[in-house]
Parts: sequence; C-alpha cells; structure tokens
Amino acid sequence: MARFEKSLIFVLGYLATCAYSQLLPSNAPDKTQEGQTGTNKCGTQSSQTSMCQNSFLNSIDDFCLYAPPQPGPGSVIGNTEREEVSWCIKEGYGTRLIPDGAITGAHFIETPDFVQITGVGDLTLLNVPKGDAGGELDPHGADGNGNPIGGLVFSSAFGQLEQILEWTMQQQNFMSDSQFCFRACKPGPRAAALCQHIYDVMGCEWNMPGNYGTGFTSCQAEDGEPMGVYGASTFFQGQPVTPAAHPAPSSSNCVTTSTIANGFVVTTTSPGGTVPKPSNSQVTSSSSSPSSPSSAPSSPLTPASETSPLSTVQATLTTPQVVSGSTGGSTPTATSAGAATTSPSAAQGSIDGLNRFVATICSTLTVGMAAAFFLL
Repeated sequence: MARFEKSLIFVLGYLATCAYSQLLPSNAPDKTQEGQTGTNKCGTQSSQTSMCQNSFLNSIDDFCLYAPPQPGPGSVIGNTEREEVSWCIKEGYGTRLIPDGAITGAHFIETPDFVQITGVGDLTLLNVPKGDAGGELDPHGADGNGNPIGGLVFSSAFGQLEQILEWTMQQQNFMSDSQFCFRACKPGPRAAALCQHIYDVMGCEWNMPGNYGTGFTSCQAEDGEPMGVYGASTFFQGQPVTPAAHPAPSSSNCVTTSTIANGFVVTTTSPGGTVPKPSNSQVTSSSSSPSSPSSAPSSPLTPASETSPLSTVQATLTTPQVVSGSTGGSTPTATSAGAATTSPSAAQGSIDGLNRFVATICSTLTVGMAAAFFLL
C-alpha cells in the first residue's frame, strides 16, 4: 500500500476515534465509572434531589458547581468529594438548581484556551457545611476515576457543545462554604497544564487568580501562566518555599450583569408567616458597557453574610412542579418531592478515563498526521 494511502488511513482513523470518543448529555450512559454514586443520564427536569453528575460551564448565567448531595456536618468537601452532585444556575440539565441569592459574586472570563468562573456566596445552600475550608474536584482523583467519580463536564464556550476532558474546580481550597472557582480547558495541547490538578491545598486564588469580589462580570482575557510554572522551573506542592500566585490574566471587553437568578427561591418560616427571599424569575442583565482593556486583579475573599439556621426550608420553582420542604438543621437545603430517580444499572467501566486518553492522543497526533498526509 502506498505511503499516501497509509497516511490517509491513519488521519481518518484518528479523526474518527476523536469524534466517537466524545460523550454528550444526550448520549451519556447511566454511569461512566466504577463506584459512581450518581448518574450521567440526567434528562432535562431539574430536581433538588437529582443525583446528576454532569456539570456545565458556558457563561456568567449558565454554569454549575459540584457540591454534596446531602446536608449535615459530615458533608464537608473532603468527605464527599467522590460523590458530589451538580448544582446549576440554569434549568434544563436534569440537575439541582442553585437557589437565587446563593451566589453573590461571579466573574466569568473566556481566554483562547479556557473558560473560568470565580466567585463567592452562601454555599451552605448547596449543602456545604458552615466553616468547611473546602477541597479540590477534578476529572482524575487519586485513582483516575475523578472527584466526583463519574463527573462529566460540558461546555459550548468554544463552539458546539462538547465534553471537557481537562477541568478543575475548587471551593476556597477550590470549593468551600463561601468561595468557588471552576476552570474548563479547551481540548488541545495546553489543556493539561492550564487545568493542572496537583495543587489541591493551594486554594482558589493561587490556582485561578481572578476576581473574587461581589457582583457579576463577563470578560475576555489572556491565558496567563499555568499554575505552578515559573519560567523554566515548576513548583511542586510540599516544597519548602511556596511561590506567590501568578497575577490575574489581563482582561478586556468586560460586561456587567446586575444579578443571576432562575426563580428558584428558599423561604424561611417566621412568626409572621413564610417570608420568601427576594428573587428574579430570570437572569437580569444590566446595561452592558464594554470596558477598555484592563487587568482584573485578584480581590480578597468577601465572605457571604452569616445566616441563621432555618427552622423550615421551602423550595419554590417558577415552573409547575410539586415541591416539598425539608426540616432544617444547621445547613438548610431545598428538597423536591418530584425527584429524578437514578437507574440501578451496573457501572459501565472507565469510559471517561478512556475518553481522556483518546482526546489527549487526538489533540497531539491529529495535527501531526494531517501534516504527514499533505507532505507524503
């Protein structure tokens, strides 16, 4: 067989493998990893007892966070990182909804190679116990199955909706009771470096420098430097001297949004009756005033205001849905009677791990094979 024909077969084979390897919410199986407690076959109906483990990072008003499935003092991120479920701003993903008012600051940036959201809020409304210093979540974990096990991330920020194989999320220590950060890297040769997952005790502001203040903004930005890389040297967690965080990437074309909301509210019972928290039924954008190119300096953490324990928590959705409340403890959470159920089918193996492997070789070899195709 001619060298030309062999090269053509290689190129087409790699491209076909890349296309086949990608999971989407529409074709994801019930489970993608051994030991997975949730599901990837989530449907579209939001539910506050959903066990969906698909997350999305698309824009300032369309993102998700992983958080514990159950409330209580034992649900710290360090204890539940393998079983976290997805909580989203937007309906339609089959996940739990982030209650209105839980996020008091969110700042979205889009760079050539990743999208990122950083911010603050009252994440006790997402079952994170008060006082939890947080932890790191990523698609690898100690055994390659990910934290959470089987967690899948999708984004349409780089074009059509696609699975993101390299991502990292932290709450304070990437995800705490009051601070979060989430980065999804564009599939390609820089993905692993820009979404590094080995600095799990360094926290959000070291791993993902950016804006951690209140308010809501969307900006374009540069990639900046990969976490832990300083010129020709690389810092490793645990070394005697910890270098300072990189400065936040310079940003431009920023647009301010007044608030983000989905109409899902948490209400408290008072002597005078049930008092709902203020909420909008949809995302409300402010006047979009593009700013001149500027740097987005890292802001000090702005903790969410203290809230007293709720005696009764009641969830209210703008969509017609039967909703019931859960009696409170120190960490209130809204629950729904119309819960989505998880199929008890057996785990279907390390599909996501295979996808990550295939995507890695695709991103580096397809270009080379295409070059060989044209040169031979």
